[in-house]
Amino acid sequence: MKRVVVVSDLHCGHFAGLTPPAWQVSEARNPALAAMQRECWKWYEAALSALQPIDWLVCNGDAIDGKGNRSGGVELITADLEEQASMATACLKTATARNHLVIYGTPYHVASDGQDYEGHIAREVGGRIGGHEWLEIEGVVFDLKHKVGGSSVPHGRHTAVARERLWNVLWSDQNMAHRSDVLIRSHVHYHTYSGGTDFLAMTTPALQGPGSTYGVRQCSGVVDFGFVEFRCEGGHYEWQAHTLRIRAARPKLIKA
Repeated sequence: MKRVVVVSDLHCGHFAGLTPPAWQVSEARNPALAAMQRECWKWYEAALSALQPIDWLVCNGDAIDGKGNRSGGVELITADLEEQASMATACLKTATARNHLVIYGTPYHVASDGQDYEGHIAREVGGRIGGHEWLEIEGVVFDLKHKVGGSSVPHGRHTAVARERLWNVLWSDQNMAHRSDVLIRSHVHYHTYSGGTDFLAMTTPALQGPGSTYGVRQCSGVVDFGFVEFRCEGGHYEWQAHTLRIRAARPKLIKA
């Protein structure tokens, strides 16, 4: 049996992104933010430790948050993209995985100036990098890409990944892609899935918590924090989503 863990949307550098202890804000500076960063990191570290050994760790895009131009950079722990990449590298190394695969995220976050910082992260962890990759583990073929369309209604969230699966079938019929058993997309920060007797298609949870200005003011859907684990053996697989309901992110109730 080989274990594959898929993480995504770490958004390291953003105050709600996954933040290793060396970069966490102090209790004195922002108690609520400090509590959320500690809670998320403690859970992430413990959850990965419980899954050892990990044969493959896939980082499916948006490992760093970027310059934050749309918000004027006010939501960043640091605007230094090299430092953000160091944060993401520390996050991935925590998994102590035997192999790494990094998928490019959205240019706004990871390559706003034309330089892909996720390539630097992949080199630091000794892994491979690509934009759309197919990975075969124990006879199970994974189709991995970061970006996918979203939906503003709960019952429409399965449509985008089902469409991606159909495109995989059409491409593979032309011998231009590998027919996948498991199709994985990220980007939308919620976990949903659809499937049939011969396939599974999903969007992964994110490792960025709620609370960004954009999310608070313009979005309605829930945010799923976590990652997905697969256990592959002899052409078969089992999978489980590991998620956290972040207590520190619960909003305060104003009582009149």
